[in-house]
Amino acid sequence: MSETMTLRGPVKKDRPEPEARSVERRDATGTVLGTVALEPTIFGIEPNMSVLHQVITAQLAAKRSGTQSTLTRAEVRGGGRKPYRQKGTGNARQGSTRAPHFVGGGVTHAPKPRSYAQRTPKKMVRLALCSALSDRASESRVAVLDAFTWETPRTKDAVALLDALGLEGSVLVVVSPSDAVPTRSMRNLERASTIVAGELNAYDVLANDWILFTDETLPTAREDDA
Repeated sequence: MSETMTLRGPVKKDRPEPEARSVERRDATGTVLGTVALEPTIFGIEPNMSVLHQVITAQLAAKRSGTQSTLTRAEVRGGGRKPYRQKGTGNARQGSTRAPHFVGGGVTHAPKPRSYAQRTPKKMVRLALCSALSDRASESRVAVLDAFTWETPRTKDAVALLDALGLEGSVLVVVSPSDAVPTRSMRNLERASTIVAGELNAYDVLANDWILFTDETLPTAREDDA
């Protein structure tokens, strides 16, 4: 026992290096214009499933209105008089008909309005988003369009675009704040939805089969990540 013991800290899991992935860049007619290299730190990492679960759970919890409210025994109207005398009836003594075990009585531990929002660190939110995008990229479910060329909003043009790109199933179209025409063109399509690039999140990415970016909205590495 005279040998000195070396204390070691927790071993950090070695994650593989981000994988380089690319996707074809097309125009509105489906013509291939070339290939685009996706940012490895965004589209090529190993998805962190535990962080994904925690962030998406927090996101869904924040959507809850939290407006449920039922009456406690003290809030139910009536019941101020004893229903019957204390002794002589053969029944258990009762002080009010608004007790929780009576029909029309209050609710024990009644739910009240509350906020279900959970605090999630920004780094976890970003890691969850990158994990979701990497999952879609690994399945070749990321598409890149050069730009929207529509002058007027038409649902027919939106359908033709999705068919030309070969996007089947549900499609999440990432637009910029100035893309009002494509946003209005997509809103009547059941299988397509739009989201502003700054509001892109892990839940919406995983809830759709395809993610469609444009040259303007395709994510790139941030300066503080370098």
